[in-house]
This record gives sequence, structure tokens and C-alpha cells, in this order.
Amino acid sequence: MTVRSQHIACVGGIVFDPDGRLLLVRRANEPGRGLWSVPGGRVEPGEDDHTAVVRELAEETGLVVRPGPLVGVVHRGPYRIADYLCTLAPGGPSEPHAGDDADDARFVDRAGYAGLDVVDGLTETLHGWDVLPRR
Repeated sequence: MTVRSQHIACVGGIVFDPDGRLLLVRRANEPGRGLWSVPGGRVEPGEDDHTAVVRELAEETGLVVRPGPLVGVVHRGPYRIADYLCTLAPGGPSEPHAGDDADDARFVDRAGYAGLDVVDGLTETLHGWDVLPRR
């Protein structure tokens, strides 16, 4: 008998630019509409997590990333979100442009992050994983 998870599989990408700024998007849709978070979304049928995070970041930010290690997993309501540390692909775009489920996308430093309305629990989670903006 196969046991299925009650959670909806999602991924997120934690991306820093060369200056140590963290990539964030402002969500255009629920959950968290109008709030800032790391980019990501649902894993589609047939995708593995790395494929999904590359697709989601391209759709939401226009950036091409290379996924790396799993940083951590959070559960938000029905969603199980696996967040991966990603690097910008060499030769690809270096500045994000909002698309799909995001109405804004940008790299933020510590001061910029402090001024944003972020989704519940994001700051505590990123702090616990030591992945807040580095400068």
C-alpha cells in the first residue's frame, strides 16, 4: 500500500548575487499576496525538486539558476516547501524581472530586507538557516 503525503510539494530558491544580496519576490497571488518571499512554487507532476526550482525561478524572476543543496524544509498550511541554495548560471541574466506569480522581484541587502513586508515566518526561518542577506 502506497502512503501519499497530505502536503502539496513545493520548492523555493535561495539565491545571492555577488554582493551577498538575497533574491526575493513580491507575491502576486495567494497565499501571501502582496508580501515578499523567496521565489518558488509547486512541483509539477513528473518533475524532481531541482527541475521545479529551475523552472519556478525562471518563471518568477527571469533568472537561470543552478540548484545546489537543500537548505531546509518548511510546512505552511497544506504546502511542504523544500528550499534549495541556488547559484546564478554563468552567462545568464543577472538582474531579476518579475513574471508569473510575482509582481516584483529584486535582490535586497540587509537594510532593504528590513523595510519589506515578508510572509509570516520567513525572517525566523532564514535566520535559523543562516541565509539572510549577507550585507
